[in-house]
Amino acid sequence: MRQTIARIALVVPDYDAGIAFYCGKLGFDLLEDTVLDATKRWVVVRPKGAVETALLLAKADGERQQAAVGNQTGGRVGFFLFTDDFSRDHAAMLAAGVVFLEAPRHEPYGTVAVFSDPFGNHWDLLQPAG
Repeated sequence: MRQTIARIALVVPDYDAGIAFYCGKLGFDLLEDTVLDATKRWVVVRPKGAVETALLLAKADGERQQAAVGNQTGGRVGFFLFTDDFSRDHAAMLAAGVVFLEAPRHEPYGTVAVFSDPFGNHWDLLQPAG
C-alpha cells in the first residue's frame, strides 16, 4: 500500500492575494486555477521541484472561515518549506519582501527561520541537516 498527502487546504481571504504571495513572492508554481461557480475556484499551488504535496488555496466563506484565516494552527508554525539551499532561498525571499520573524538559526535538525505569509500563517524555511 502507498498513500500520500496530495493537497493541504489553506484558507485565504482572496484567491488572487494567495496566488500573488505564494507564486509571486515565494516562486511557487500555479498548477490549477479553475472556476467552479460564481464565487469558488479550485486553486492549487506548490513549491518549485515539489512532486506530490501542494496547497489548495481556499477562499474563506463566511465568518467562521474568515476567523480562521492566518490562524489555522493557533499561532504555531504550521507549514514547513524545505529547501536544498537555505541561503539562496532566504535571500530571494527577503528581496521579494517576505517578512521573517527571526534571524536564521542552526538547530540539530537543520538551518531554519520562521516567516509569515501576509495572512498571518507562520512557516519554517528549513534546510534539513545532513
